[in-house]
Amino acid sequence: MKLNTRAQSAQSPNNNSPIVLVHGLFGSLDNLGVLARDLVSDHDILQVDMRNHGLSGRSPEMTYAAMAQDLLDTLKANNLEKVTLIGHSMGGKAVMALTALAPEHINGLVVIDVAPVDYNVRRHDEIFAAINAVTDAGVSTRQQAAAIMRDHLNEEGVVQFLLKSFVDGQWRFNVPVLWDQYSEIVGWEPVAAWQHPTLFVRGGNSPYVTEACRDELIRQFPEARAHVIAGAGHWVHAEKPEAVLRAIRRYLSDTAN
Repeated sequence: MKLNTRAQSAQSPNNNSPIVLVHGLFGSLDNLGVLARDLVSDHDILQVDMRNHGLSGRSPEMTYAAMAQDLLDTLKANNLEKVTLIGHSMGGKAVMALTALAPEHINGLVVIDVAPVDYNVRRHDEIFAAINAVTDAGVSTRQQAAAIMRDHLNEEGVVQFLLKSFVDGQWRFNVPVLWDQYSEIVGWEPVAAWQHPTLFVRGGNSPYVTEACRDELIRQFPEARAHVIAGAGHWVHAEKPEAVLRAIRRYLSDTAN
């Protein structure tokens, strides 16, 4: 599947690796915009809507093998030979899966607040309940949707994040498939070791990348380095964008060809 994309050319011509930004569950290509606005100064940028999200195609399948193939199809459609991939959460797992499918297309890898493990835990049932409550109410405005979601969700930041995908009374993600395929989204099939520098950025307050994940992370990404952003949770790039960008830029500088 060729994904819906937004492409931007670097503001300063150079030979830097293009960057592909890949969002997480319930997101869209806008979600990593804070990173795009900075990195476009000296990198071509491609933002993508993952399958069953945004304006990309719909499918009953949400495996990481399928998502990695989507990314490869999209790279080829955009004539991108070698790129640096930055993925958050579900998007982080998708870019890690691409290392097994098409390592020759990857110049660098940044994974934001997720580990290459099967989490085997449901963290989003309250979000699904809030989304379904909005759908059942048949409301059409974001203000109406927000009022309903606040009955289910305590974090205003999560409410505002979800509202970005509520357009003209419709969700821009495929709720039934995301629910049906949730075990695939939180799951993981281990990949062969990718023997290149990889940056893992995690929020200091997030439960997604812990010491329990360390052995599997190092086994699959033996040249990984970790950067912890203190005082941030799972949406670390939204909470502490400057700190995340500093870590990414340090990585890009260290790994530049």
